[in-house]
Amino acid sequence: MALDPVQQHDPYAALRYPNFRLLFFGRFVSALGEQMITLAIGWELYERTHSDLAVGLVGLVQIIPIVLLSLPAGHIADRVDRKRLVLVTQILLMLCSLGLAILSHTQGSLALIYLCLFGIGVGRAFNNPATSTLLPQSVPPEVFASAATWSSSSWQLAAVLGPALGGVIIAVRNSAELVYLFDATAAMIFMVAIILFKGRKIALSKETATLKSMAAGVGFIWRTKIILAAITLDMFAVLLGGATALLPDYAKNVLFVDATGLGLLRAAPSVGALMMAFLIAQLPPIQHAGNILLVAVAGFGLATIMFGFSQSFPLSLLMLALLGALDNISVVIRSTLILTRTPDEMRGRVSAVNGVFLGTSNELGTFESGAAAALFGRVAAVVGGGVGAILVVGLVAMWWPEVRRLRGLDQSTEASV
Repeated sequence: MALDPVQQHDPYAALRYPNFRLLFFGRFVSALGEQMITLAIGWELYERTHSDLAVGLVGLVQIIPIVLLSLPAGHIADRVDRKRLVLVTQILLMLCSLGLAILSHTQGSLALIYLCLFGIGVGRAFNNPATSTLLPQSVPPEVFASAATWSSSSWQLAAVLGPALGGVIIAVRNSAELVYLFDATAAMIFMVAIILFKGRKIALSKETATLKSMAAGVGFIWRTKIILAAITLDMFAVLLGGATALLPDYAKNVLFVDATGLGLLRAAPSVGALMMAFLIAQLPPIQHAGNILLVAVAGFGLATIMFGFSQSFPLSLLMLALLGALDNISVVIRSTLILTRTPDEMRGRVSAVNGVFLGTSNELGTFESGAAAALFGRVAAVVGGGVGAILVVGLVAMWWPEVRRLRGLDQSTEASV
C-alpha cells in the first residue's frame, strides 16, 4: 500500500543530495563572512570618524549598485553558465575583502574603503541571482520545499553566529583586519564548493539583452499573482514592521540594558527564525499554505505591536524571537513558490527582481522607522508599523484571493479557481 505524503515526509530530503550539501555549506560560509564584515566595517568607520553619517554611507554605497545592476545581472545569469558567473563574482568579493584588510592594516583612505564597499555591492548584485539559480539545479523539483527551508536555516544560522564571531575577533584584536581576511577566505571556500558542484543541466535563455528582456522578470512576477502577493506581503512586513531598526533606542531608553542586552535583542529574531526553520523541516509538507502565510504576516504585525508597548526585557526578547519565527514562515513559502513556479530560463531575472524589492525594503524600512520615530516617537513608530502590516494582510487577501485558495506549495496541489 502506498504511503501518503505525511508518512513519506523526510525532514532531511534536500540534505541527502551531495550538490545541495555543497551549496548549503558554501552559502553558509559566505553568509557568515558577510555578516561578520557588516559588523566590522561599521565598527571600524565609527572608530576612525566618530560619525554616524560615515557609517550610514556603508548601506548607501552597497545598495546603489544592487538597484542599478540587478536587472542586467539577472539577465546575464539566465544567459551564461551560472557556475562561472558565481566564481567570477566571488573573486571580486574576495579582492574587495582583501582590499579592506590592507586598508585596515595601513589606516588607508576612507575613499578607498568606500570604493571596496561599492565593489562588494557590484559583486553581490551579480552573485545573488546567479547563486539563487543554482539551488534548483541541486535537487529535483519534489524536494524544492525542503531545499528552501534548509537554505533559510543556513542564512539564519550565519546571522546568529556572524556578528558574535566578528565581535569576539574585534574585541580580542582591537582591529577588524582579521575579519576582512576571514571574509576573503570564505569567498575562496565558496569557490571550491562551486567548482565541485555538479548540478543538473537546465535551460538557459537565448534572448538578446534588451530593456524588454531584462524587465521580463518584472512582467513574470506581475502576471503570477501568487508570487506577487507573497513578495508584497514580505516587502511591506519588512518596510512597516521595522522594530529592529530602533533596537538601540529601546535598549537604552526603554529596557535599560547595556551592549550585551542589545546584542541579545539583535540576535533574538535570527534565533527565532532558525528554530522555526528546523521546525518546518521536521513537520509534514505545508498544507493551506496561503492561509498560513496570511496568518504569519498578521502575527508578525501583532508581535511588532506587542514589542512596541513592552517595557520588559524578557517579553521584548520573546516578541523579537516570535517576529523572526513568523517572518521565516513567510520566507520559506515565498522562496518555495518562486522555485516551483519560475521557468528555468527566467530564474536569474526573477531572483534579481525579488532581491531588489526585498533588499530596498530593508533599507527603506530602516529609514521609515527612524523618520517615524523622530516625528511621532518610538512607540508610535513601532506600533503603527505593526498595525500597517496587519492592514496589508487584509488588502492582499482581498485583492488576490488566489492566496486564500493556495493549498500545497507545488502547483499540482493548488486548489482550482
